[in-house]
Amino acid sequence: MNDLTRLTIAEIGDGLRARKFSAVELTRAYLANMEAARSLNAYVAETPEKALAMAAESDRRIAAGTARRLEGVPLGIKDLFCTEGVHSQAGSHVLDGFRPTYESTVTAQLWADGAVMLGKLNMDEFAMGSSNETSYYGPVVNPWQARGSNAKLVPGGSSGGSAAAVAAELCAGATATDTGGSIRQPAAFTATVGVKPTYGRCSRRGIVAFASSLDQAGPIARTVRDAAILLRSMAGADPGDATSAEVPVPDYEAALDLGVRGLRIGVPREYRVDGMPAAIEALWEQGRKWLEAGGATIVDISLPHTKYALPAYYIVAPAEASSNLARYDGVRYGLRVDGDDITDMYEKTRAAGFGKEVKRRVLIGTYVLSAGYYDAYYIRAQKVRTLIKRDFERVFADGIDAILTPATPSAAFGLEAMAMASPVEMYLNDVFTVTVNMAGLPGIAVPAGLTEEGLPLGLQLIGKAFDEPMLFRTGREIERAAGHFTPRRWW
Repeated sequence: MNDLTRLTIAEIGDGLRARKFSAVELTRAYLANMEAARSLNAYVAETPEKALAMAAESDRRIAAGTARRLEGVPLGIKDLFCTEGVHSQAGSHVLDGFRPTYESTVTAQLWADGAVMLGKLNMDEFAMGSSNETSYYGPVVNPWQARGSNAKLVPGGSSGGSAAAVAAELCAGATATDTGGSIRQPAAFTATVGVKPTYGRCSRRGIVAFASSLDQAGPIARTVRDAAILLRSMAGADPGDATSAEVPVPDYEAALDLGVRGLRIGVPREYRVDGMPAAIEALWEQGRKWLEAGGATIVDISLPHTKYALPAYYIVAPAEASSNLARYDGVRYGLRVDGDDITDMYEKTRAAGFGKEVKRRVLIGTYVLSAGYYDAYYIRAQKVRTLIKRDFERVFADGIDAILTPATPSAAFGLEAMAMASPVEMYLNDVFTVTVNMAGLPGIAVPAGLTEEGLPLGLQLIGKAFDEPMLFRTGREIERAAGHFTPRRWW
C-alpha cells in the first residue's frame, strides 16, 4: 500500500496545505490501490479521468490560496447516489446503462467542498441486504480475514462496497446509506466508523429510494474525526427534499475532544438477546468500562418495545419498497425486455431486472399493503413504530445523553454462509440497528475490538434527534480507548 493512502482525511488536509504532496499524487496513489484490489470487487465503476481532473483543479485552488473544506480528498460513492453522467444503478440490472443527467444533493455538496470522485461503490441491490451478496455485480469481499484462514468473508451490507473500500485504503472515505443498519453493520464488520444521521439531516434528493421514511445518507470513514468532517459537508437542508430538516449543521469536529465526564450513558436491558455470543457481551461490558473510566455514569435503562422492532421494520420497509420500485418498468430508462404488449413488457423487464431478494421484498410489501391486510399488518407496524419512538423519547427525557449497545450480533461471516439459511436468519443481523431507523434517530458504529479469530467488532451509540455532536464526542472516547485496527493485506 502507498503511504499516502494511509493518511486520514484530517491528515490529507494538513499535508496538502503544507505542500507535502499534491492532490494529483494522492489520487494516483488511490487509483493504483484500486487496480491492485479488484479482487475485492468494491467498485462497480471507476472514474480515473474524472478523478485526476478534479484533483488537478484542487491543486490549482490550493496554489491560489482558495482551498475548500475537502479540497483534494479522494472519495468513493455508493452506487445508490446519482452522479451526473456516471454509472448509477443501485447495484441492479433493472437500471442497466443508467447515467443520470443530474447530481444528488449530497454528492454535489461534497464536490462543492473540493472532494475528488474515484468511482461508484458496490452495494446490495437497491440497498436490500446485510452481506453485499445481492448485488447484480457480484459480492464484495471483506478485506479482513480470520487469523490463520484464507476464507473469504462478507463486508456486511448494504453499504459493503463503501466499508470494504475504506478499510482496504481504496478511498479516504465513502458515502453510504442506512435504512435498517446498512452503514453501521458493515462498518462494524470492517473496523471502520459509520454514522447514520438523524432522519432529515442529509438530503435524499438524487438517492435511489428503498424505504423513503427510513433511508438516510451518511459517511463511512477510518476515524471518528474523519466521519465528522465528511458529515459536515454531506448534511444540510435542501428545498428539493421535503423531508430534509431546516436545522443548522454544527461543526462536528468541535465536539470531538469534549470527553464524556458528567454524561449519563444508557445501557438497554432488551439488547441482551438470546444466544448472544460471549465476545459481543464482553465487548459491550468493555465499552461500559471505557466510558466509566472517562467519567460517564452508566445507567441501566429499558426500551420495552425493542422486541417488536425487527418484525415491524420488515413490514414497513418492504411496503415502501413495493411502492418505490413500481417506477422501474422498462419504459423510460434502464433495462427493457420486449414483450407481446406493454403489460408483458413490464413483467419480463422486472423478472429479468430484479434479483431474488428484491423480488421477495416487493412481494412482501405488496402483500401487506393489499386489501384486507393493510390494517392487520402495515397500520399495526406503524403503531409499533410510534411506541418504539416513545421509548427513546422517554429515556432521553429522563436525562440520558446517549445509549450504548453492540453494533452487530456477530463478527463478519463467510461468503455464501447464509445461502441455505432462511432469509429471516439474514434479517436478524439488523437486530441492534433497526430501532434507530424506526425512531429516526442518529447512530454511530465505532471499532472497539477483535474476536479471538482476529475479526473486527464494533459498538453502537444512539443519540437524541439532531444530536450527532454527542455521538462524535462519545464515539471518540471509545476510539481513544480501543485504538485503531487495520486488515492484513492479502489481496
